[in-house]
Amino acid sequence: PDDTERLFIVEQRSGSTGRIKILNLVTGAVNSTPFLSLTVSTSSEQGLLGLAFHPNYNQNGYFYINYTASNGNTVIKRYTVSSGNPDVANSGSGYTIMTISQPYSNHNGGWLGFSPIDGYLYIGTGDGGSGGDPGNRAQDITNQKLGKMLRIDVDGDSPYGIPNTNPFVGVTGDDEIWAYGLRNPWRCNFDRETGDLWIGDVGQNAWEEITFQPASSMGGENYGWRCYEANHAYSTGGCPSPNTMVFPVWEYSHSYGCSITGGCIYRGGAIPSLDGTYFFGDYCTNKIWSF
Repeated sequence: PDDTERLFIVEQRSGSTGRIKILNLVTGAVNSTPFLSLTVSTSSEQGLLGLAFHPNYNQNGYFYINYTASNGNTVIKRYTVSSGNPDVANSGSGYTIMTISQPYSNHNGGWLGFSPIDGYLYIGTGDGGSGGDPGNRAQDITNQKLGKMLRIDVDGDSPYGIPNTNPFVGVTGDDEIWAYGLRNPWRCNFDRETGDLWIGDVGQNAWEEITFQPASSMGGENYGWRCYEANHAYSTGGCPSPNTMVFPVWEYSHSYGCSITGGCIYRGGAIPSLDGTYFFGDYCTNKIWSF
């Protein structure tokens, strides 16, 4: 949260506990007391998966987490930093914003972040799991929050409001949906200079992809899954025309890796020549690339 002396580290789980730890960048030591600890599900890809600080964190102390509860459901919850110690959260301040049922234990997504342009909270959800999206959830906008990018206004109502500019407000489709056709968005990032959104979307069994959404987007994009895996047809029966879809700006095959970990655009001042460079990795090979 605009802090040059602390790095907040989200640990998925240790046993049945997910933790947020603080690394002191001055001393190089990890604080002995976690910022937050909570009980999470321990199955498959579940656990504590995402953290986002409210744009006015320095005034209201709000931060938001994305985790899978003991019953396997995705939970978006707000916490408040403790009043007496900025290195420890108030563990009793948890306030549930949203709960999403998960049919399987994998493909939970988990990222959430505030746009530097509109200030809304964006939530990336996986398609619900198994393989090949058997419920066609990513393409279903009528009653499914899975396989989507959601956009909500955490300041607009309780527990949240719907921005009236969301693309499916007033028409068939869940009002929270901003974009759809995602398989398992495993790390996304807003370019803090431009507001563009970069999405690393984990592939099925052949291709990994990076999707780009410009800050000028009005939402409603269909990013193709389960019809397409990156740029390649996967299961196109009953799918709309590919002309209605937005395809990735980058892909790589499983001869190079097998599970993308989306990264971020470098906007630091220490290495000016890297300004605008996107860095990302692959879980299976431990490689880090850039373009």
